[in-house]
Amino acid sequence: MCQDCKKPYYITTAIAYASGKPHIGNTYEIVLADSIARYKREQGYDVFFQTGTDEHGQKIEEKAQAAGVTPKEFVDRAAAEIRRIWDLMDTSYDKFIRTTDAGHEAQVQKIFKKLYDQGDIYKGYYEGLYCTPCESFFTESQLVDGKCPDCGREVKPAKEEAYFFRMSKYAPKLIEHINQHPEFIQPVSRKNEMMNNFLLPGLQDLCVSRTTFSWGIPVDFDPKHVTYVWLDALTNYITGIGYDCGGSSTDQFKKYWPADLHLIGKDIIRFHTIYWPIFLMALNVPLPKQVFGHPWLLQGDGKMSKSKGNVLYADTLVDFFGVDAVRYFVLHEMPFDNDGVISWELMVERMNSDLANILGNLVNRTISMSNKYFDGVIADKGAAGEVDEDLKKVVLEEVKKADAKMEQLRVADAMTEIFNIFRRCNKYIDETTPWTLAKDEAQKDRLSTVLYNLTESIAIGASLLYSFMPGTAGKILAQLNTVKRELSQMDSFGLYPSGSKVTDKPEILFARMDVKEVLDKVEAMQAAQAAGSAAADGGAQGMDAGADGSSGAGDDVIDIEAKPEITYDDFAKLQFQVGEIIQCEAVPKSKKLLCSQVRIGSQTRQILSGIKAYYSPEEMVGKKVMVVTNLKPAKLAGMLSEGMILCAEDAEGNLALMKPEKDMPAGAEIC
Repeated sequence: MCQDCKKPYYITTAIAYASGKPHIGNTYEIVLADSIARYKREQGYDVFFQTGTDEHGQKIEEKAQAAGVTPKEFVDRAAAEIRRIWDLMDTSYDKFIRTTDAGHEAQVQKIFKKLYDQGDIYKGYYEGLYCTPCESFFTESQLVDGKCPDCGREVKPAKEEAYFFRMSKYAPKLIEHINQHPEFIQPVSRKNEMMNNFLLPGLQDLCVSRTTFSWGIPVDFDPKHVTYVWLDALTNYITGIGYDCGGSSTDQFKKYWPADLHLIGKDIIRFHTIYWPIFLMALNVPLPKQVFGHPWLLQGDGKMSKSKGNVLYADTLVDFFGVDAVRYFVLHEMPFDNDGVISWELMVERMNSDLANILGNLVNRTISMSNKYFDGVIADKGAAGEVDEDLKKVVLEEVKKADAKMEQLRVADAMTEIFNIFRRCNKYIDETTPWTLAKDEAQKDRLSTVLYNLTESIAIGASLLYSFMPGTAGKILAQLNTVKRELSQMDSFGLYPSGSKVTDKPEILFARMDVKEVLDKVEAMQAAQAAGSAAADGGAQGMDAGADGSSGAGDDVIDIEAKPEITYDDFAKLQFQVGEIIQCEAVPKSKKLLCSQVRIGSQTRQILSGIKAYYSPEEMVGKKVMVVTNLKPAKLAGMLSEGMILCAEDAEGNLALMKPEKDMPAGAEIC
């Protein structure tokens, strides 16, 4: 089919926030989108697949300041790392957009001005509760247990001059659209949440500019304001393909818009199904056809979070298991509308049972038997039986089932259908027992036919697998000495050229792994990382070393009673981080306690410390301290304390705060 004749299909991921390295939960989204994009290409669509990075905002400005670099330098590094991970995972995106791209910034300014000129944006003042990590304002009624409803972190009162978008003006039109297009928000549970919790109760006007930080796209007619995150970030979906609100949009935009699918995490569904459609309505631009809010990939029983210390990274997993094994796991283990779980043990289990046994062993056995009995020549001798017909029926039915699942975006279910082909092949081997047929010369044609049927079934399965595990599919097809079958050709059995010769040296696709060995390697890796961090930190873990690295012979020393010896595992349970004290006050009901607000990464913790006799509240503000961050919160003097600030104590009981030797960013891990 000629490229110009193909039906266009435009798919996007949410653009990744350029605040740091993406963990495997973030990476899942790009792999999921890639599998859909690849499959759509197999279906004959002209696919345009866009991803990228969201690079403005207060949090990035603060992180850059803590790192001692400019915001642009910070996001350049972060965007490069995000793109490296996307490329490592063999994703086939067509465009990687950055919101610092000059073309995007210029269009955002034009969009802001257009919406202002037509009365959809107006200037006012915002006074409310602000969550810095989410860069969102909330009312008291929107909070959950007094905290941000999106991330669960602390919110702070804030007031500033801002521009606002008149959301309520377009709400009735959006409600009508959602009711008339039931496929617009998927899964259905997400649609119900948006309607019942936000649209039907009534929308408040949305803050679309800020003045309390400068790292953003300036409002060109009022430069003390910068465009607020969502009007900047969401518009990437149209600016990336050539939208121009002045009426000079490119042919590419006209070809691909409206987007067929916005693939996003369920935590940002509100912004994509309420704010984004309303912006588009105001611009008189058609709405995307579908927004799919995928579930989360959890570590153990909780959402993956750097602040929780339970983060797994794609490149680490790839080092252990390989790219396609990681792709298989994150795609296969994620249900359609429920959260999935990842762990080292489960990865090893899937590697052994699904990849090494069901798939890898099948391919290896089939090629090895073909070489042993027929010098690798695969020929259909027509010596078929009833069991052969059942094999063919199952293979062709599974192709249809997988295709139907992909139409519903049920990627995990589609992969299960594909692996049912390989499972049926393994059963077919048990039913036909080729090794027994090989002992009887009269069964030679039957044996040849059996191996042909296996090879053809594997070729179909591998071709179907290509969208999900492209590297593995390519290796299988190369060993079978054939090419990827077109999806339109998978309704027929027997297209593998009879008389072809498979490789004489089958490759082990996936090796079985011992879970204990893997866990031992993980522990050693983590210990090495901890040791490396300690060395890089100059040994600043509580010992006040001399300038030459010695212990300072001749200084006063103290011997204390030794506590029972602990193991590395005991120590690893504790989490130590650098915290920055941003506010401190005396606790009225206590003679000893100070109450500090401590910034740790993107969080702010309240910590009570018995150090009033040694530090005034004014002295505390601005200090970088060492904090135990995973202590169970406790109440002291009627106030909640969410950690412990570490101090040293001399023989007279005097206390001194433990501080990093060098300036380190708030949130840095102490290993």
